[in-house]
Amino acid sequence: MFNKILNANDGSDTGFRSFSLALSMAKLHNSELHMVCVEEVPYMPEFVQEVDELDENAARRIKALVKRAEEMAEGEQVKLSAHVIKGHPVRDILKLADDLGVDLVVIGAVGHSAIYERLIGSKADRIMQLAKCPVLVAK
Repeated sequence: MFNKILNANDGSDTGFRSFSLALSMAKLHNSELHMVCVEEVPYMPEFVQEVDELDENAARRIKALVKRAEEMAEGEQVKLSAHVIKGHPVRDILKLADDLGVDLVVIGAVGHSAIYERLIGSKADRIMQLAKCPVLVAK
């Protein structure tokens, strides 16, 4: 049913719960499994050094995240393709999903108050609204 599955993972507990779900589904359906990590780029950094420092920290964090995901996938005998992107999470996750032609996007959602959701919105909500394929949300 699902030939290609894309998981968006930020390294949080919820992100890895969504990855575990995507991994189980990929194994069950013998699907291609892709994982994307989006490093958000600050829009208005004060100094170039601030960007360099953020880049170094993010690179270390993402490298550890990808390694953990690869080990989990290897343990389940599922091939994982990891994608690391700098940019805007919603836009770039959806673009990658379209470029890959995925059949399912699996994401995590933390959940905020109703007021927060109405005023600010959430990345998970925007992805669900804008995706061209089914989206599975793990809490």
